[in-house]
Amino acid sequence: MTRPMRTAAPSLTLDDMLAQSPWFASIDEAAQSKVRAETSERAAAMGQFLGRHGERQHVWFGVLEGLIKWSITAHDGRTVTLGGQLVGSWFGEGTLIRKAPRQSDLIALRDSRVAQIPLATFDWLRSTQPSFNEFLLVQVNERLHWFMGNAVAHGLLDTDNLVARALVGMVHPLPNPRGERYLQLSQEELANLAAVSRQTCNKAMMHFKEAGLIRTEYGGLVVLDLPGLQALAQ
Repeated sequence: MTRPMRTAAPSLTLDDMLAQSPWFASIDEAAQSKVRAETSERAAAMGQFLGRHGERQHVWFGVLEGLIKWSITAHDGRTVTLGGQLVGSWFGEGTLIRKAPRQSDLIALRDSRVAQIPLATFDWLRSTQPSFNEFLLVQVNERLHWFMGNAVAHGLLDTDNLVARALVGMVHPLPNPRGERYLQLSQEELANLAAVSRQTCNKAMMHFKEAGLIRTEYGGLVVLDLPGLQALAQ
């Protein structure tokens, strides 16, 4: 039997990433030149940490390629995944604004590349570019709203609905500003995001496939009916 082809994963250059970022377009030309000159690129192999719980963070991250997850690991080894960041998304601003150690781990789930804006540049943008602060305010508020919704969902929704919410979360503009419908996401990771067992997640995925909401592919899945998933996630 022929193995289905994997859908090509998105990849951006650093210039592409900046050009398509709304906050970058809103700052003045001198600020754009400064940011471009001071931003670097970093590769992270699958399983590599970009940051660990308790460490000081010195850069603001943007995903150029791959998938980065936030997670917390308990002393007994249990892990809770808080979310994922896809290509085109910027993250880590909360830790930089708080000037406090990280409260979660950042781990590459695939071979990945990230943009890194130094803390000094990030702080300079906050102090000189009002539109950048407006972007951060909206982004932090959206992230807070999503986490609040997750807290409610885990008290009120059944398992299929929780898996649907996890999928909707991965297509949300915050972690996925390009609106990619192909998600390089294993069922184990999706189960972790939804806080359900892998077996339970597999059953939900079968239901979604039968309903025409998703299509599974080698190495990931495609969201076919986002409004349908959103209705389940309410």
